[in-house]
Amino acid sequence: MKAVVYRRFGSPDVLELCDVEPPRPSSDEVRIRVRATTVTSAECAMRRGRPWWGRLLIGLWKPRRRFRVLGTELAGEVDTIGDEVTRFAVGDRVFGFTGFRIGANADYICLPETASLEHIPAGIGYDEAAAVVDGASTAMFFLRDRAGLEAGQSVLIVGASGSIGTYAVQIARQLGAEVTGVCSTRNIALVRELGAHRVIDYTCEDPVAGQEAYDIVFDTVGKCSFTASKAALKPAGVYASTSITPKPGSTDLVCERG
Repeated sequence: MKAVVYRRFGSPDVLELCDVEPPRPSSDEVRIRVRATTVTSAECAMRRGRPWWGRLLIGLWKPRRRFRVLGTELAGEVDTIGDEVTRFAVGDRVFGFTGFRIGANADYICLPETASLEHIPAGIGYDEAAAVVDGASTAMFFLRDRAGLEAGQSVLIVGASGSIGTYAVQIARQLGAEVTGVCSTRNIALVRELGAHRVIDYTCEDPVAGQEAYDIVFDTVGKCSFTASKAALKPAGVYASTSITPKPGSTDLVCERG
């Protein structure tokens, strides 16, 4: 089968299209013929070998063998199942997230039937299914489950034109919130089309300088720290961030109340 492989850290030039042995599913796994996948910012960082501490996991001087095929989001068809598999059948259209297994940038991948894997709803194509995996689920988790967003609340979404932010804007609107999106000049029209009531161009205005206070500040790109965002939070407001790498000595948290 074909797979996109990298054997050293660096620019996109380190990626190679190679012939590799197709995986064989174990008794509790399904093998998926990948029809669509994505390239995320996290995978780009892995390919560069950044941040440095990440090399403790993926390899100090070069990527470990198990991490040499990137890809975390996928959509495709089940073509083989293990003897113990009951959730899926051959021919099922599925989409999902590989987690630390990665490897979706290939013709085939094996995943446990208990993995983050579901059937693709009728009427949804492979491209759409693969693109919704991480962005939509992450936005829903942070806004609804962690920050507790409710109808009538106000939310500031930093990085509103990104893979998480675009879903965050739409989910916040569906939950009945007053939505302010933050993006660059070229993406203002997109963020408005997605449903933001107001859009801030961060190249012209500091979105957390304190001109307005919000119930929730959701930083989807790790650009606005909790400390910097305090001025933009209401007294009981919530700061949420997808960033898991706060700077040394920082008080930044994944989810914190003002």
